[in-house]
Order: sequence, then structure tokens, then C-alpha cells
Amino acid sequence: KFTSLLPLLLCLVTATALKAQAPEIDNTPYKIVFQLTSADTAVHHALIKQIYNILTAAPKSKIEVVCHSNGVFFLVTAKTFQSEKIRELNSQGIQFVACENSMRSHKIKREELVKEAGTVPSGLVEIVKKQNKRWAYLKAG
Repeated sequence: KFTSLLPLLLCLVTATALKAQAPEIDNTPYKIVFQLTSADTAVHHALIKQIYNILTAAPKSKIEVVCHSNGVFFLVTAKTFQSEKIRELNSQGIQFVACENSMRSHKIKREELVKEAGTVPSGLVEIVKKQNKRWAYLKAG
């Protein structure tokens, strides 16, 4: 009798183990604003990875990346190593915006940005506006 229950028991243990390994999906529609101020490509790479991690765990999240100061170079076509990932994430609804104050300071024209990028008059004011609308704030890097 015991040997006939063994395959069933093995199936049950395997199914339980597989369920424990599967990542739990959070369907809460979080709103997250990232602040990016660094021109460091390692920081840019980490930011992309963090966004993908959020989308894996909480796929209904709404995310905006605000690039100002030296972070605007993340969105400059000739400087970024992340244009393909920016394009892919933007197609999934992730917004990327450059601060126009920082663009003026660095003499960056709108045409120099990746086509998926938007602009805002002030990166800091954009972050404050998002926080006033109850968006979670994360500093990239």
C-alpha cells in the first residue's frame, strides 16, 4: 500500500517545492519616480536592472525616470549605452524625462536626446510634483 502512495507523495512534494521557487507577483499599481543625477554608466546599468526587477515583481507599476544634472547624459544618444533598453522599457510604458535646465547647462539640444525621452522644465520640480501626487521616490545609484 505504501509503495502505491509514493508517486503521489513525490508529486505533491515536487509541486510544493516548485511553488515555493516561483516569484510572487504583486499586482498593486505602484507609482515610482527615480531621480538620476549621475553620468556613471555603472549607475545607468544598475538603474535599468532595478526597473526590470520592479516590473518583474510588480508589473503594473508606473515608473518615471527624471534625469537632471549629469544624469541627462543617460538620455543623450551619443553618450548612452542604454538606448536599446530605454526603447524597450518605454514601449512598456516607462517614462524617461530630461531636465531642460540641465540640458541648457550642458548645452544639450532636444534633438540630441533619444527619441523616447521627454523633457520637463525642472527635474527637481518634476520630482516634487510626483511626490505631491503620492509617487514613491527612489534615488538611482
